[in-house]
Amino acid sequence: MQHLMRLPWTNMAGQFRSFQWDPILIIAQIIAMICFWYFSLGIWIFVLDVIGKFDLSIEQIFTQSDLGLYEDSGRTNIIGFALNSLTVSFIMWCVVGRTKQCLDFTATIHLFHFFACWIYFGYVPVTFWWWVTNIVCVALTTVTAEFLCMRSEMKAIPVGMGAKVDL
Repeated sequence: MQHLMRLPWTNMAGQFRSFQWDPILIIAQIIAMICFWYFSLGIWIFVLDVIGKFDLSIEQIFTQSDLGLYEDSGRTNIIGFALNSLTVSFIMWCVVGRTKQCLDFTATIHLFHFFACWIYFGYVPVTFWWWVTNIVCVALTTVTAEFLCMRSEMKAIPVGMGAKVDL
């Protein structure tokens, strides 16, 4: 349980993180990331709807018709998805903390969202803007989370002038 509470920016100088297969940890991280993704998306859409004085609806999370650049509400939803990508990148840095796993977790979250949209509306999302928004959000989340995780992982390697490291 201690390894779940360790944050990436804490001192990890004594270890190099060997990879161990821990399916319970991975499943818990996936569930946590999906919950954080929907929670932060809901918060961003709520804030932007209040600012823009749009009608609040749960459909804005799952919709494909209200994503686009042609209406104010569509642009607002796209901005909400983009801000959510940045928020989830930071959360992924805290929860996952591994550069190699950022793309896997991001793809899993968006694959889950794809199936949730499919179940909610009863058909596969077909609009151009839904696909563009989600593909751009996958790229934005992955790159930002990898950048944050890489900075933490590079900080953990002790490299010093004149300091002897016992290998």
